[in-house]
Order: sequence, then structure tokens, then C-alpha cells
Amino acid sequence: MAANINPTVRRRRLGAELRRLRQASGLKSTEVAERLMISQPKISHLENGRRAISPRDVRDLCSVYGVSDQKAVDALMAMARESGTRGWWHTYGDIPQSVYIGLETDAASVHAYEPLVIPDLLQTPAYAHAVIEESIPRLTARQAAARLKVRLRRQHRIYDPAGPLRFRAVLDESVLRRVVGSPDIMREQLEHLNALGAEPNVTVQVLPFTGGAHPGLSGRFSLVRFADSPEAAVVYLERFTSDLYLEKPSDVRPYSVMYAHLQARALDPVSSRRFITDAITSHKGAQHRP
Repeated sequence: MAANINPTVRRRRLGAELRRLRQASGLKSTEVAERLMISQPKISHLENGRRAISPRDVRDLCSVYGVSDQKAVDALMAMARESGTRGWWHTYGDIPQSVYIGLETDAASVHAYEPLVIPDLLQTPAYAHAVIEESIPRLTARQAAARLKVRLRRQHRIYDPAGPLRFRAVLDESVLRRVVGSPDIMREQLEHLNALGAEPNVTVQVLPFTGGAHPGLSGRFSLVRFADSPEAAVVYLERFTSDLYLEKPSDVRPYSVMYAHLQARALDPVSSRRFITDAITSHKGAQHRP
């Protein structure tokens, strides 16, 4: 069982429940910190799932919040113990996106906008290898190999028979035109993209250059949602040296609206497959140019 535990998501769920209990008690985080003689930022980090929490911390917080149901306290303490485990991706060393991988592992759906490259979960091994090696300076062969293995294992979510991830992607046309690796690699990648787009849980839409300016010009982002709280979502913004996660409804809402606009501006899935097929033809011609 331990191998299936997602510590990142467990911490987020536990933090959300502790926040709910604090708010139900009518206490502010500063008051809780004062009573337990700890810093207020620690309370915030625990509630946001940004740091591990011990069963003792859970017990103390439940005491302050007046939780009298011992079974409920025991369940939260068990969740705290499980959140201290390490996800499967940690066996590959210091891998970027570790927090996001934890969210993705437990997600019910991901809606991604990508203006530059094929989304990670839809990449072929050759394309992924080229992206990793060509986009990250001073990466050793060992580090590149580890990142590739993690990326390919993440793709298992698309085919998970127990509950495949619902993945929707809106791709800028530049994603199809940029030659990553070689024309042969691009042709294979785009053929793979069209095949995945025919899967019932995967939707691919292309936003052509003719679409002009659009809300996605600000950059790539993903909306991650979970089966147990479909009304809540996490916005993931990937950066070169650090990532950003937005969870407040006031932050998530504008990205949800932005994504809806991008979907409306993009070609429908059937037209997108035809557009991708045309792009495949252009890469076939590129390999014969001097």
C-alpha cells in the first residue's frame, strides 16, 4: 500500500482539513500559533501542505480546535504519518516538478495550455529526450536519463485502467512547427499526438497562428482538478528555476476563464487532427531540404 500513497496530496488534504477545523473553531492562525508557542508562518505552511506535519502536531492542533471525536483525530494522525512517506519519483533523485508530479498522480483531470512544446504526458520518448537535453544547460547524462524515466512513468496516468487521467490540451501552432530533435522525431511525435487525441480521455485542440492575439500569450499553465473536490483546482505555472502553485479561488477563477476562451478560439478536436496531419506532411518535406 505504501507505494500507492501520494504524500504531496495527503499533505494538501490534511492541511485543508486542519484549516477547516481552525475556521470552525473561530480561531485565527495567529491565535493558534500563540497558544502552541509556534510561529504563525508554520500554521500557514501546514494548512497549505507546503511542509510535512507530524502526528503530534495534528494531535495538538485538534486539541486547540476542540475536536472531541477520537476516531477523527486518529484518522488525521494516520494521514500525517502517511504524508511523511516519499513518492515513487523520489527514487530518481532530485527531480524538478516533484510537487506537481504529486498533484498529477492523484488528479482526476488536467487542462493544459502549451505555447512551446508538446505537453509532457503526450511526448514520445525520442521527443522527450530531445526536449530535456536541448532545453536545460549543463545537464549531465545521468540527470537527463533520470528525468526521462520520470517523465515516461508519469505518462502511465493516461492509460491507468483503474482511472485514466482526463487530459485536455490546447496547443499553439508553434508547438507543431518547432523542430525538436529532427524532422523524423517531429513526424513520429505528431503521429503519436493524433493517436492519443483519438483516445476517449484525451482531447487535443490546436490554436492556429491565424487566431491572432489571445489570452494564452502570457505563457503556459495547467489546471489540475481532483475527484474528491471537483470544485477546487490548482493552477500550475512552470518556471525554469522555480514553480508557482495557485489555489485560492480568486486566483484559479481567472485561469479557468482564460482556458475557456482558449478552447473557444482553438480548432475543434476533429479539425485539430487534420491540422496536425498537415503539419506532419510539412516535416516530411523538411527532411529533404539541403
